[in-house]
Amino acid sequence: MSDFLRKRREALQPEDVGLPRGRRRRTRGLRREEVAVLAVMSPDYYSRLEGGRGPQPSETMLAAIARALRLTLDERDHLFLLAGHGAPARSSRMDHINPGLLRILDRLQDTPATVMNRLAETLAQTRPHVAFDGDHSLYTGQARSAIYRWFTSEDDRALYHPCEWDQHGRTLVAMLRSVYTADGPDSRAGALARALSGVSLEFTAMWDGHEVGIRHTNVKRFRHPAVGDLELHCQVMHDSDQQHRLLVFTATPGSESSEKLKLLSVIGGQRLESPSSPGR
Repeated sequence: MSDFLRKRREALQPEDVGLPRGRRRRTRGLRREEVAVLAVMSPDYYSRLEGGRGPQPSETMLAAIARALRLTLDERDHLFLLAGHGAPARSSRMDHINPGLLRILDRLQDTPATVMNRLAETLAQTRPHVAFDGDHSLYTGQARSAIYRWFTSEDDRALYHPCEWDQHGRTLVAMLRSVYTADGPDSRAGALARALSGVSLEFTAMWDGHEVGIRHTNVKRFRHPAVGDLELHCQVMHDSDQQHRLLVFTATPGSESSEKLKLLSVIGGQRLESPSSPGR
């Protein structure tokens, strides 16, 4: 496993993953600490893994490393086998992101953008998206799903202008209905629907409506606590193989929302660089 990780790391350049090259780079490919940052783990832990000195990594850790190194599905499966795990089942519910989609995300580092799966669970975010909507990697369990949070958390709903609430909620429920129909009542979609039916009368009413095919509007209005009202265009790119979605939020050039989005990126960048930044 050590040689495989090293070879894959050396095959990547900083520009391939949205990182600055810097002036005094002598390392061939990425540095170990850069891979650790991309995989959201400690540099020491990753260094020990690549050096063959670490404990057997969990499947969660391996999935994070596979995304950080932009592995293809075949390469990801190979990594799992080298680490002593079986290769994950290849289904439309997997969280491994297509490397091509990640390369697009890497080139959007000045724009709020995120990759989500079929249950609206965030798989990757740009720094401006974290500034815009918080760090979604902090959520666990069913709260990973934006569908679950919409009906159970006032914080998620507060970001949207009230005029968006009904349409956005119906769109999320229709999305869940489609996954539920495809995967069946014993699926993760079924568990999510049952959980929401037990805590939200609003969800239950929308769920009983059996609406499908509702789409997000291209222009959305938000009320951000730091910069106020925003009118943003939401463009969606679909990965048909993994059934993932890349969402990109932009503002009309020269508009008030465009200036606010730039300010938000600066504010968010300062918060992310502060070691005392509060978690969500």
